[in-house]
Amino acid sequence: MESVLNKLKSTVTKVTADVTSAVMGNPVTREFDVGPHIASGGNGLAWKIFNGTKKSTKQEVAVFVFDKKLMDKYQKFEKDQIIDSLKRGVQQLTRLRHPRLLTMQHPLEESRDCLAFCTEPVCASLANVLGNWDNLPSPVPSDIKEYKLYDVETKYGLLQVSEGLSFLHSSVKMVHGNLTPENIILNKSGAWKIMGFDFYIQSTNPSEQEPKFSCKEWDPNLPSLCLPNPQYLAPEYILSVSCETASDMYSLGAITYAVFNNGKPIFEVNKQDIYKSFSRQLDQLSRLGPNTLQNIPEEVREHVKLLLNVAPAVRPDADQMTKIPFFDDVGAVTLQYFDSLFQRDNLQKSQFFKGLPKVLPKLPKRVIVQRILPCLTSEFVNPDMVPFVLPNVLLIAEECTKEEYIKLILPDLSPVFKQQEPVQASNMILLIFLQKMDLLLTKTPPDEIKNSVLPMVYRALEAPSIQIQELCLNIIPTFANLIDYPSMKNALIPRIKSACLQTSSLAVRVNSLVCLGKILEYLDKWFVLDDILPFLQQIPSKEPAVLMGILGIYKCTFSHKKLGITKEQLAGKVLPHLIPLSIENNLNLNQFNSFISVIKEMLNRLETEHKTKLEQIHIMQEQQKSLDITNQMNIPEGTKANNQIDKVFTNLQTDILTAGSDCKENGLLKNQKKGSLTLEEKQKLAKEQEQAQKLKSQQPLKPQPHTVTAPVKQTKDLTGTLIDNMASLASQSLNRPKVPSSNSFSSVPSMGIGAGFSSPVESTKRNGLNANVGFQPSGLSMGVGTTSQNFFSSAVITNMNMLPTGNMPTYSTMSTTAAVSQPAQQNRPPDMSALDSLFGPQKPKISMNQLSQQKTNQWLNQFVPPQSASSSLPGTQMNVMGQPGFGLQGNPFFNPQNFAQPTNNMTSSSSASNDLKDLFG
Repeated sequence: MESVLNKLKSTVTKVTADVTSAVMGNPVTREFDVGPHIASGGNGLAWKIFNGTKKSTKQEVAVFVFDKKLMDKYQKFEKDQIIDSLKRGVQQLTRLRHPRLLTMQHPLEESRDCLAFCTEPVCASLANVLGNWDNLPSPVPSDIKEYKLYDVETKYGLLQVSEGLSFLHSSVKMVHGNLTPENIILNKSGAWKIMGFDFYIQSTNPSEQEPKFSCKEWDPNLPSLCLPNPQYLAPEYILSVSCETASDMYSLGAITYAVFNNGKPIFEVNKQDIYKSFSRQLDQLSRLGPNTLQNIPEEVREHVKLLLNVAPAVRPDADQMTKIPFFDDVGAVTLQYFDSLFQRDNLQKSQFFKGLPKVLPKLPKRVIVQRILPCLTSEFVNPDMVPFVLPNVLLIAEECTKEEYIKLILPDLSPVFKQQEPVQASNMILLIFLQKMDLLLTKTPPDEIKNSVLPMVYRALEAPSIQIQELCLNIIPTFANLIDYPSMKNALIPRIKSACLQTSSLAVRVNSLVCLGKILEYLDKWFVLDDILPFLQQIPSKEPAVLMGILGIYKCTFSHKKLGITKEQLAGKVLPHLIPLSIENNLNLNQFNSFISVIKEMLNRLETEHKTKLEQIHIMQEQQKSLDITNQMNIPEGTKANNQIDKVFTNLQTDILTAGSDCKENGLLKNQKKGSLTLEEKQKLAKEQEQAQKLKSQQPLKPQPHTVTAPVKQTKDLTGTLIDNMASLASQSLNRPKVPSSNSFSSVPSMGIGAGFSSPVESTKRNGLNANVGFQPSGLSMGVGTTSQNFFSSAVITNMNMLPTGNMPTYSTMSTTAAVSQPAQQNRPPDMSALDSLFGPQKPKISMNQLSQQKTNQWLNQFVPPQSASSSLPGTQMNVMGQPGFGLQGNPFFNPQNFAQPTNNMTSSSSASNDLKDLFG
């Protein structure tokens, strides 16, 4: 890499040094900047050609420089001869003006080191193109090394040289004297120009007479730069020391031969023995055969043979050569017409430009770009000619690369983009540009598109011409993918909508809808839903074509994968718009079917999507409901009751005790169904879950066996105790007030509980608890007996096993006193514990309930209170069921696990009755 850089550096340094040394101090450098060395030309290729630029106007030029170092080998007088010869040729070129002669831009300037002058921009000399690279920079520029002459260039080049000679011979009456490939220069456009008038010969006769030309004898002692090139010199110069205009025609024949033979001259001349060489040349020219001219095209071969004839009179003159059929080639004629374009009027130009697109494909690209394109772009200054020139320029742009387009074409097109006058020409320009819009958007830089191309499209949409609007709407979809999204959204779409709403032309309205439908895929979904679809409802006309266009946009949006229409839009806006349109009277059957088909598709999708959504919501609600029920109402399943009494008891508990809890749960479920819970409800729910979890973690209640300790048998004084008790009983019976019947309370049958509680009072004594609060654990064996109003009447005791059930909530039992008011509490049965003293040590202890089972004594009946004064009221067993909602959690201080309930081991005995009979008779 370093070696390459060093080589490049040395090359640049050398070129800079050459330029500096060659032009340093020359007055030309005051007005022109000298660029790189590109070619060589002139007699002996002694002139170095540099690119240059005029400082004041930045105009391109070519700077010809003759370095005086080339004369170092010559003596001073020879140097002076060389300088005089070179000056003579340049001065003559400065005096002459013709399109076929090299155009001078600055006259010859001399300095101590060089001679220099400026001309129009050039590419190379014909000698360089044909392979003579003398006095060229090293390495040889690739432009020259790879340059290849096309047939059309050769034909037209030779025609240009012939025209130049015709000018010199007929108008100037001058013989060039040294017409060689070195003195034919190819300018920047590829035109062949004549220079090198160092040995020109002016006519000695007046202009109106036959010209005569005096010729100098060949002097081999002169420096080579002071002599013409003998390889292209006519034989009469050397052999007869005479010349005429036909001598230049011989040179033209020799140049033609060299062009078709890769630069090789027809004869090689020995400069040391030039007379002998030319004598031999005469013999060869006399016997020119087909093999010598075989490389020359057949249509011009005979003319070249005539040009190389030994006799000058046989050679065709310049005017005759310009008219030979060889130069009637379409390409050559086209190029010739461009060179004379400035002489034509607008009508002739327009006719020529109309036919040019048929010719351009036949011409080489380099010829088109170098020769034709500059002539075309120069016509842009004529507004009337722009519509005729523009198609050809755009046709050339298609064949150019993007870089060539930006460099060579775009600078001239920019003013045309904005041209609006005259109106007719402006409309034609819009049409032409719209047809080539894809080309412009592809090769034009983004900034220029935004500033020049798109404004032209917007102007076309707003043009008063319906034809332009239709064409613009038809073409926009073809290049929509090349337009940036902001420009399309903010500038293009609003103008299309405006054209659709404001136009009076049905074709423009329909094309607007079709255009929108085709560019939907380049738009954003929400822009279409929010901007395009609402716009469709604003269209006033109801023609079938318009309605089908509206339907097409809806269908494209609905079926496009990228876009789509939401079900809310379908239900709220699209279907309410489409359904009325579908029954318009102007629609035919096929159009109506198209509407109905799209509407059905929309309805099906609407049904599918919304049904799917509702199913998902339903599944989620069911899952949530199942989860909530599992968490909140996780109650263990119960077992079936073993007998009918258990079923009745279970139903009774469910009705009474679960009423409040059911209300709570039902309220909670309703709240859950309605929606989300409040923060307080969630906190309450969390607390209940924690409490339920704690209850689950507790050990299940189990009855604990308890052995009743047998009382110590002692002899008691039964008589005294019995008399006292009976006396108190009699006094209580006589003084007890009657309890009126009331619907507020129901009689409660007394129950003998075989769990260690013979009565509520005894229960209070043993448990040490309030008589109003009792506890009924699950799994206890209880003796339940229903008694009459007489405390001592017989009663049937029923043993009932209570088993826990899964669906029976835990609850507490209450004694009879919990369900009655204070007057009812006064009617409670008397405490019979005092009769325990009647049992002697020799008899087992018997309770008063057992005594009540004995046969009634008529004497005792007098103490029995009336039927209405019974202390027991028929009704609900409140001591068993308790209060509704009062369960295990009702008394937080009561723990039923601390109490063991002994089984009921009561036995029937008749000893008490016998004793009473003995005592009272």
